[in-house]
Amino acid sequence: MNESMANPTSSLPSESAADEPSAGPVRTVRLGETEITLLGTAHVSRTSTEEVSAYIASGGYDAVAVELCASRYRTLTQPDNWRDTDLFRIIREGRAGTLAAHLALSAYQQRLADQLGVQPGAEMLAAIHAAEERGLPLHLIDREVGITLRRLLRGVPWLQRLLLVGGLLTGFLSRERVEEADIERLKEGDLLESTFGEFAEQSPALYNYLITERDRYMAARLRQEAEAGGPRRVLAVVGAGHLAGMAERLQEPASSPEAELGELDRMPPPRRWTRAIPWVVVAVVAIGFVIGFQRSPELGLRLMTEWVVINGALSAFGAALAGAHVLTVAGAFLAAPLTSLNPTVGAGMVVAAIETGLRRPRVEDFDSLRHDVARLRGWWRNRVARILLVFVLSTVGSAIGTYVAGFRIVGHLVG
Repeated sequence: MNESMANPTSSLPSESAADEPSAGPVRTVRLGETEITLLGTAHVSRTSTEEVSAYIASGGYDAVAVELCASRYRTLTQPDNWRDTDLFRIIREGRAGTLAAHLALSAYQQRLADQLGVQPGAEMLAAIHAAEERGLPLHLIDREVGITLRRLLRGVPWLQRLLLVGGLLTGFLSRERVEEADIERLKEGDLLESTFGEFAEQSPALYNYLITERDRYMAARLRQEAEAGGPRRVLAVVGAGHLAGMAERLQEPASSPEAELGELDRMPPPRRWTRAIPWVVVAVVAIGFVIGFQRSPELGLRLMTEWVVINGALSAFGAALAGAHVLTVAGAFLAAPLTSLNPTVGAGMVVAAIETGLRRPRVEDFDSLRHDVARLRGWWRNRVARILLVFVLSTVGSAIGTYVAGFRIVGHLVG
């Protein structure tokens, strides 16, 4: 491995050397006949953007790889592609929560852009444009951000999971200015790490999913392209925080990149006890109803009434808090007590579908989505964002109601 901190103009045409900025960290690794140059960048740095363009303009590379997945690539290159989003399909497939988290990340990026005057990811966009101008193949080597977030939430303990979800709900929605510490982390080159930086510093498991696994993934993608007999001089533009880990992975004894990518794309299986919890709750509630009616019709009716009122009211309150249509709020009250007895269907899915039918998003809602979610009030004003907010808050309300009502039923029976 050759590690260099020298100015990139050492490998650029001499006539442009005087105009080049100081370089970010660079490492060069050989995989058989393929030479891979890892260029470490900062996601909020104009200098990094200039360096990327200078490297590619040097003509010394026959392919460019970037720290992007397909969805982040589309977000950068097609900022208006939100209008093609099929909300009904996303809700039906249970991906509304993931989309809400993605929008929260977009809100964070937009606030950075407004505060710093530099669009996060500008160096990746510069790499894309420079590669297109020179007709160079472009490789997207990062793991899908949705998979990273789902593996993270599936793999960390419950307490950390709640903290992360709370961070998305409160930090992204209410904080108008990005803190200086977060900006400094971004200068080290990784958006996801900086987003959850406070938690990552305290959790080796969180750091593993956000950074270490992605180091492995991107190294495996580069190895996969090299083994396919593609270009022989590749410039890989990655966040500076990934540089050392990727270089180390690329130097390790060769393993099957397909096998490693498959492992890193796979969802960790939920623990058996976590899968059983919703069904245990349903069983307890159902048995509670039966026992209640066996003791007396009045007690059974009281238990059912409390179940409906508590569960429905809290889900309806969540929908109302999200600014849902009055009929959606009524639908939440009716749907939550029933869906809570069927763990395969979430209250949020039904409630969000009702809101979508009543207030179909307009073209302008999709066009302004990225800017609207960067401000707290925009989540209520934009119909797309509000539907996702309805999904999240009605789901949270129903979940709280399920456990509150469940404990009350048990209390009545044993008291």
